[in-house]
Amino acid sequence: MNTLRTVLLMTLLTLVLVWAGGALGGRGGALFALVMAGVMNLGSYWFSDKIVISMYRGREVTSGVLYDVVQELTQRNGLPMPKVYILPQPTPNAFATGRNPEHAAVAATEGILQILSREELLGVMGHELSHVRHRDILIGSIAATIAGAISYMAHMAQWAALFGGFGGRDDEDNNPVALILMMILAPIAAMLVQMAISRSREYEADKGGAKMCGNPHYLASALRKLEMANSQHPMPRVNEATAHMFIVNPLKGDGLKSLFSTHPPVEERIRRLENMTVI
Repeated sequence: MNTLRTVLLMTLLTLVLVWAGGALGGRGGALFALVMAGVMNLGSYWFSDKIVISMYRGREVTSGVLYDVVQELTQRNGLPMPKVYILPQPTPNAFATGRNPEHAAVAATEGILQILSREELLGVMGHELSHVRHRDILIGSIAATIAGAISYMAHMAQWAALFGGFGGRDDEDNNPVALILMMILAPIAAMLVQMAISRSREYEADKGGAKMCGNPHYLASALRKLEMANSQHPMPRVNEATAHMFIVNPLKGDGLKSLFSTHPPVEERIRRLENMTVI
């Protein structure tokens, strides 16, 4: 059921992109957006790990605490060993990316290595490897790519409005009202679909990660520390289209923005973990 819902949500996200292209450029714009969605889906499939890792300046490691923790979890749970990266950001966080378990990568910031115990790190990496096992990483990467494109098209529409791009003989397919609605609604729709995809997967990844590391309290304890650190010092220069990939929301969520978080409430995640029996 989760897989079917995710496919439907991904289809909806693609349709939002096509609608945004139509509002921006008429029938030609819609066709271009459809082709672009196909290209981005293929690009995300083959290169999602490289795209996101390079975005956050990750460096691959083949030894050290993080590598050892990931190696222990993969050997214990019969998973292929992913590539392991450390990100230079001081704010503690982590994510997984890639197209399948055989071509996956896990990444953690320098900050996470400074505040978590080895047991808590086992819980976090178990969560990320659970995403890998259930192929959530591909879904998240494609969602990030398409949502980013929709936001970019909305910015293009804003510039078109500022410089009189509503009319002209080449724009007869354009509807000014549709263009204005696209500027406002398309990014919101993309965010809501992205949020639905992400939230539906996080609880399952928490549960799977707890089973992988053998103790749900490891991850519960880590989530407390990560939530506190990210609420006090959000990660700088985060691409909003990739925020849902992190284990906790890297963006500051004050006011209305917290209602549209791509992550379920950390308090609820912790409650569910603490109600699990020790595995």
